[in-house]
Amino acid sequence: MTVPAEASMLNPVELFMAADWVVKVVMIGLVIASLWSWAIILDKFFRFAALNRQADQFEKAISSGRSLEDIAHQAGPNPDPILPRMLVAAITDWREARARQTMSEAQSHLLISRIDRALDSLIARESQRVETGLGVLSVVATASPFIGLFGTVWGIMNAFDAIATAGNTNLTTVAPAIAEALFATAIGLAAAIPAYIAYNAFSIEAGKFAARLESFADDLQAAIARRLGTGPATPPPSSTPREI
Repeated sequence: MTVPAEASMLNPVELFMAADWVVKVVMIGLVIASLWSWAIILDKFFRFAALNRQADQFEKAISSGRSLEDIAHQAGPNPDPILPRMLVAAITDWREARARQTMSEAQSHLLISRIDRALDSLIARESQRVETGLGVLSVVATASPFIGLFGTVWGIMNAFDAIATAGNTNLTTVAPAIAEALFATAIGLAAAIPAYIAYNAFSIEAGKFAARLESFADDLQAAIARRLGTGPATPPPSSTPREI
């Protein structure tokens, strides 16, 4: 490891170029991890904004007074947004049951159970989709400081070895070498801190969105149960969609 006395401790390029090859590999890896995490952060930010905007618009349509069947017909047979997809799935099962004209109480409960399973499956897949990438943020947040620390320890070991070989313990000689080693820890923290904050923020956002889907599923089941004349499996929420 070279120890240039004239190297500026505040110049990242000089600190990188003067570092040992192992420390350079650590720094490059941390920079790649940081860029990867920032790509996920930006993707999640815009994705959650779009999901909540679509949900707001759909819930506004639900509360406008139109029937659920009209809204499901407008959404099409296979809508991409999750709330219209849940509505279409529930309405499809309802139409199939209504085609039988009369249903026993057991058949009504079976229909509610089938709709419940279908909605739970949609919610589980959507929750898994919106949480994609959070694992990467978690790994970057937890591993980056230790990887940076490894680079720092390795750099300091080489720095002390070079200083001992040169036989010069002057501060001008020691400081640049130590700065090069500590630069790896700084990069590790720079990668970890945004990833840690984003992971926690998006985990909370994903939980809120899943709860929003669960609430809408309860509303759908309650509306269909009322139409069938059966009691809902869960306590009715404070507000429910219009009856079909």
